[in-house]
This record gives sequence, structure tokens and C-alpha cells, in this order.
Amino acid sequence: MAPRASFKGFLRLSLVSVPVKGFTANNTSSEIRLNQLHSECHSRVKYQKICPTHGELATDDIVSGYEYAKGQYVVIDPAEVSKLRKTSEKAVDIIGFIHPDQIDPKYLSGRTYYFLPDGPAGKKPYQLLHTVMEEDGLVAIGSAILSGRQQMVLIRPFDELIGMSILSYAAKVRGTDELVEELAETEISDAEMELTRTLVAASTLTEFDYSEYKDDYTDQLEQIIQAKIDGQEIVAAPDPEEPKVINLMDALKASVENAAGAIASKSTKKSAAKKRKKSGAG
Repeated sequence: MAPRASFKGFLRLSLVSVPVKGFTANNTSSEIRLNQLHSECHSRVKYQKICPTHGELATDDIVSGYEYAKGQYVVIDPAEVSKLRKTSEKAVDIIGFIHPDQIDPKYLSGRTYYFLPDGPAGKKPYQLLHTVMEEDGLVAIGSAILSGRQQMVLIRPFDELIGMSILSYAAKVRGTDELVEELAETEISDAEMELTRTLVAASTLTEFDYSEYKDDYTDQLEQIIQAKIDGQEIVAAPDPEEPKVINLMDALKASVENAAGAIASKSTKKSAAKKRKKSGAG
């Protein structure tokens, strides 16, 4: 079953408008949501909106407000808030193109959409835009109105697709200055620096496939749920041992040896797996 588009509009560059439909890249279907229950009867807990003076309230009795002083509120009417919301033009406006290293990844908010051309008219300009960004190593900064608010976005190639990632405004991302001040200057010897470089070199991956990394928490939670349904006893995993505090140089030397051995072992396993695949195909 084809995914359902969550966005339909235009990708706009100057006078060129590319009709597109967007699909959320974030897959939440595998997430497990637990409900709160009463510990005695296991009935699901419900939340009621209560005024400490007048008791339970209906939705129509509730307004929004801002606490400007302790216990003092100014009421904000929904109509006043709605005036701040922009009318959605269903357009993603490209402000300009930059190199990827010109935007700090810390501004990526985690929400991403994949675009497809919406109809025959969008296919050629979509392909042209994708090809130029891909071949010239560029991404685009843009703006879009989403949920009534103007958002900054990063438009970039994703394999054969064009995608859009929502950006946080710079003012909403905390800087590092106040934390850097907490760092104390530490003397580092040449030997420590050289060993650390050796450790990093030994830990450098020659091959990296992010899809190999799985969400162990979700898998383990599924096993617990199924065991509960089947009436099995849950056995807790032993707590990991606390790391021992040892001399830094000794720790670096041991880490270099462990890292080199682990990567060599992983490389051997991958080579063996590839050989098995080839022999099986033959």
C-alpha cells in the first residue's frame, strides 16, 4: 500500500513552481506506547480538567493565558492568536543555495519530508533541480508555512528524491558559550595525544551501514509484552559493572588493543558473510 501524502503544494524557486507532494520520513509505526493504569484494577487512567475553585470544566469553559507575575494571568483570546498565524500558501520558497557545511546540523529539528513531483508538469523541473543540487553538491535554505507558522527548512537530495528538513531558528538553539566556560584547562602530554590519535585511527570504520543499528529498547519491550501475555516470568538482565577508574595512559593503550581487535574481528565476519552469499548464489 502506497504511503499517504501529508503535504501537497509547490516547491518554488524564483518564477519556477514545481508541484510536489510530501511524505513524512519519520516512521513512528513501530513505536510502542504504554498506557497508564490503576495499579489495583488495571483500569485506564483518565485525566479531567479541574478548576480548584469550581471543579470539573467543559472544553468551552477553558481559555488560554500567560502568567506575567506569580498567580497573575493575562487572557489571550484564540482569535488574537489566529491573527498571528499565516495563511498557508502550500508553497516551499527556496531562499538560496548553500554548501552543506554552511548550516550547522544542530539546527535540524528531526522532522523530514520526502517530495515527489505531483503530476506530469512537475517531473522535469523536479529532476532538473535534483540533478543540479546532487552534481554541484548544494542544498537549499527555504521557508514554508506549516501548521500556521513560518518555518525555516533545508531542502536537499535524498538518493533519487528531493527532501525537506525542518530547521529550528538560531534563537531557539542554545549556544555553547555558557557551557564552554565550565571547562577547565588541562595539561595534555605528547604521549597522551599520540595514543589518543592511535585509538581514533584504530576505531575508524572502513565500512559503515547505519541500517545495521537497531532499536534494542523496542525489541526488548516487545519481548517483555509478549512474555506477559503468554504468562511467562520476566527475568531481569544483570546490571552492567561500573567502569573501573584506571590510569589514563593504561586505559588508552588497552583501548587501542581492544579497538584494533574488534574491528579486525568485524571485518573477518563481514568477509565470511560475503563469501557465503557468493557461494549460495552460485
